[in-house]
Amino acid sequence: MQGLSRLRAASDGARLLALVLAAAAGGMLVTAAPCDIYATAGTPCVAAHSTTRALYSSFSGALYQVKRGSDNTTTTISTLSAGGVANAVAQDSFCASTTCLITIIYDQSGQGNHLTQAPPGGFSGPESNGYDNLAAAIGAPVTLNGQKAYGVFIAPGTGYRNNAAVGTATGDAAEGMYAVLDGTHYNGNCCFDYGNAETSTLDTGDAHMEALYFGTFTSGAGSGPWIMADLENGIYAGASSNAADPSISSRFVTGILKGGPNLWALRGGDAASGALSTFYSGVRPSGYNPMHKEGAIILGIGGDNSNWAQGTFYEGAITTGYPSDDTENSVQADIVAAGYATTSLTSGTALTVGSVVSLRATTACCTADYIAHTGTTVNIQAVTASSSLALRQQASWTVRAGLGNSACISFESVDTPGSFIRHSGFALLLNANDGTKLFSEDATYCPQASFNGQGDSFRSWSYPTRYFRHYNGVLYAASNGGVHSFDAVTLFTDDASWAIATAFAT
Repeated sequence: MQGLSRLRAASDGARLLALVLAAAAGGMLVTAAPCDIYATAGTPCVAAHSTTRALYSSFSGALYQVKRGSDNTTTTISTLSAGGVANAVAQDSFCASTTCLITIIYDQSGQGNHLTQAPPGGFSGPESNGYDNLAAAIGAPVTLNGQKAYGVFIAPGTGYRNNAAVGTATGDAAEGMYAVLDGTHYNGNCCFDYGNAETSTLDTGDAHMEALYFGTFTSGAGSGPWIMADLENGIYAGASSNAADPSISSRFVTGILKGGPNLWALRGGDAASGALSTFYSGVRPSGYNPMHKEGAIILGIGGDNSNWAQGTFYEGAITTGYPSDDTENSVQADIVAAGYATTSLTSGTALTVGSVVSLRATTACCTADYIAHTGTTVNIQAVTASSSLALRQQASWTVRAGLGNSACISFESVDTPGSFIRHSGFALLLNANDGTKLFSEDATYCPQASFNGQGDSFRSWSYPTRYFRHYNGVLYAASNGGVHSFDAVTLFTDDASWAIATAFAT
């Protein structure tokens, strides 16, 4: 009987894989999408989240909702066709000349397990009433087989949650989950998770979570980052040691986690090519058998709302039952067939790496003022061709390839070589490059067509809801509305738009 079961499982896996490969060969995005594959194998999705595409071949509804900063109205972004890619053009049109946030990530499974702004719990978020931030709608552009879409860029302090999910595993019941992530966007803080968590937003003890984790909060083989499992009060890639868990080097990564009674497995692979590898399959760590899963769903945060991590999420699903390796292999083949690829992070007036520029304010009060610095404080000052050489140099900036992401840029001081504009506490400062990952990311900005049609606006790569903005003469990485005084909506459009001018000094 066991041999017959294995033959049937192999046959099912081969049939599912053939469906996916036929879709890829025919130039279609999907015929059997991930949740079709899981359902056919008897482990259906109970939650399916993606801002990039449909996870069912027949799904043609809303993928996510965005809210724009200019008037706080919302719209839903749906697929271009059944089983297809998100309608990024609709988002771009709706959000033109303003900012947009992702307010809801809809569940495609029919269970209504939508993800919304995470509330406070064991830890509070940075927004009003302790809620977490919402993600910028444009922070993670990609293409799928050449069609533009946007992922969910989770900066520290950002998170989504559903504490009343339906159909998810509780107790020691079996479940599976997968996610497609950005393999280059991570940090060493807790916790960039997707999966099953506490319904109270509190740490209720070991074994009360089962969620995919990505980052360097704990270590495996090499220097990381790593795919692991957050089981609450422990992030694991094995029964007792994570030493064999491989570092991830691919730009797009598939992470897979599944768990049942005293059995769990962790798998992963390149989401753009190739097959999955099994990183661990075996018994639970000590103290985690049985499990006490509660069934909430989290994205970008830990179970107690630990919200200091970062990462990018493109798609993922949670199933009931313990999916077979063959089923997951077919899901991976479909992900690869979807054709994830990078695309431009910038728009607007092009800035040439190596050129030297000055940046003029466009707000009516301050059109003779330029971005300059006084010591480490970045500010705006009135500058002309007859100003002192020292001031003209302080108002001139060398454009460098982005220290944290070469697809964007960094601004190096002309008069203080080796020092760059970076944000710290959301104030813009001029600091010497210390070579750390944090500094590099804090000093990286992505130019885009300006909000008021004059020049460019400069979006923080690491916090893409935030832009260069002058406020009371000082520069900040500011959002269009928020808890800080420099996030004020009034004049944001002009204060965050900068005319590109010939440099005063080189």
